[in-house]
Amino acid sequence: MRYLKSFGLLILRICIGAMLIHHGYEKLENIPNFANAFVKPLGLPFPEFFSYVAAYSEIVGSWLLITGLFTRIGALFIAIYHAIVTSGFNIFLLELLILYFGGAFSVLCMGGGEFAIDRFIKFKRAHI
Repeated sequence: MRYLKSFGLLILRICIGAMLIHHGYEKLENIPNFANAFVKPLGLPFPEFFSYVAAYSEIVGSWLLITGLFTRIGALFIAIYHAIVTSGFNIFLLELLILYFGGAFSVLCMGGGEFAIDRFIKFKRAHI
């Protein structure tokens, strides 16, 4: 049963990562457009800077999620981005963002499972 759960996490990680990675690259193709259309309406300062942050959080977070390397950090990048940027109340965009957030948050809580690179890395913890 343990491997079934991990296989489900693997499929979830691959699906979320594969679907999101292209969004980051699309943002990089036209940063000023993304900044004007999505970031400025949120009222954030330095909209182009935050557009780069958004693009790279999707790209880096997606690759971390897919490979299972620092899985929770990758999921955190994606979850934070999708929790903050809601693209208004367009129901189609909101549904998509909630699905990405829900999947990323689930991986954040559960980790990458048995089929993640994280599983093979041993971190030494300091004894207090």
